[in-house]
Amino acid sequence: MAGAGVGWWPTLRGVTTIPVAAGWADPQWRSAALDWVTGHLDRHGRRVTGPVQARLRPWSSVWQVPTDARSYWFKANSPGTAYEAVLLAELARRTPGRVLDPVAVDPSRGWSLLPDGGPTLRELAEPGPARWVDVLVAYAELQRELVPAADELVALGVPDQRPAAMPGLLADLLDDRAALLLDAEGEGGGGGLDAATHDRLRAHLPRFAEDCRRLADSGIPASVQHDDLHDGNVFAAADGYRFFDWGDASVAHPFGTLLVTLRSAAHTFSLPEGDPVLVRLRDAYLEPWTDRHDRATLREVAGLAMRVTTVSRALSWRRALDTTDPSRTEYADAVPGWLGELFAPMPV
Repeated sequence: MAGAGVGWWPTLRGVTTIPVAAGWADPQWRSAALDWVTGHLDRHGRRVTGPVQARLRPWSSVWQVPTDARSYWFKANSPGTAYEAVLLAELARRTPGRVLDPVAVDPSRGWSLLPDGGPTLRELAEPGPARWVDVLVAYAELQRELVPAADELVALGVPDQRPAAMPGLLADLLDDRAALLLDAEGEGGGGGLDAATHDRLRAHLPRFAEDCRRLADSGIPASVQHDDLHDGNVFAAADGYRFFDWGDASVAHPFGTLLVTLRSAAHTFSLPEGDPVLVRLRDAYLEPWTDRHDRATLREVAGLAMRVTTVSRALSWRRALDTTDPSRTEYADAVPGWLGELFAPMPV
C-alpha cells in the first residue's frame, strides 16, 4: 500500500481464519509461523541466524529473516489480501524471471516466503525517470503473458475488477457507509466522503458504467493489474526487473496500472500533470500493445482506464482494511479519498 503523497493512495475463497495484527503479535502464532519459515528454509539448505525483524500493518505482517546466506522475507496477509500468496505462486510459474520465485506459499493461511530481491528502483543512486521506460515495457510484457490466465486467476480468488464488474462494485461501495466514513445523516467526518461528493458519485454511476463498457469493448483484454506499481515495488537487478508486493492486485483492465505509476513518478520527480516526461512514460508502457491497436486509440483507452482505476484503488483499500485491528483507523480515509479522485485530473 502506498501513502497519500502520490494520490489517494472478496476474501480468498476457502481461506482459514487468519489473525490480524493483534494475533500476529501472539507468541503461539509467531511460533507456528517461525516453524513454517525455518522448516522451508532448512529444506533449501538455509539456517536462520538471528531474530526476525517484524513490520506490522493492518493488512499484513512482514518479517525480515536473517540466514547464513542472505535475508529472506516472510509475509502473512490479512483475509482481505490473502490471495497474494496464491497469486505469487502463479506469477512465478507463468512469468518466470519477472517476479521473485517463492521459497514457499501457503494459500490457505495467506503466507509466503521469498528470497531477498536486492535493491529496489527507489534505492538506486540515480534511478531517474528514463529508467521507467524499460520498467514499464517489461511490466506490460508480463501483463500480456498473463492475459490467458485471467479467468483462472479469478477462480483462484484474485479479485475480479474487470470493466464489466466495476459498475456494480462502485454501486456496492457507495452503499458501504462504514468504509466511506459516513454518519447516519450521510455526512462525512474525520476524512470521510462528504455528502455532496457522495451524491455526485451516485449521479455519475450511468457515466461510469458507460466508461466501463467502452473499456470492455476496447479490444484490450483483462490481465493482472498490480494497482500499486511505484519505484518501491520494483527490484532492479543486473538481469532485469522483478515486480513484487502484489497485495493490491486484481484482474482488471491492464492500463489501470498507469494511475499510480504516473502519479508516483510525478511526485518523485516533481512533474506537473501532462508533463512530457509523463507522456513519454505512458507511451512507453503502451508501445507493446501497438501490434494490434493504433497509438491514438491506446492513449484514449489509457485515460479511461486510469479514471476507472480510482475506484479500483478504493476497493483495494477496503479489502486491506477489512480487519478489526485498531490501527486501521490511521488509513481509513484512503477509501473515500480515492473515490473522490474519480473527478480529479489524470496525470496525462
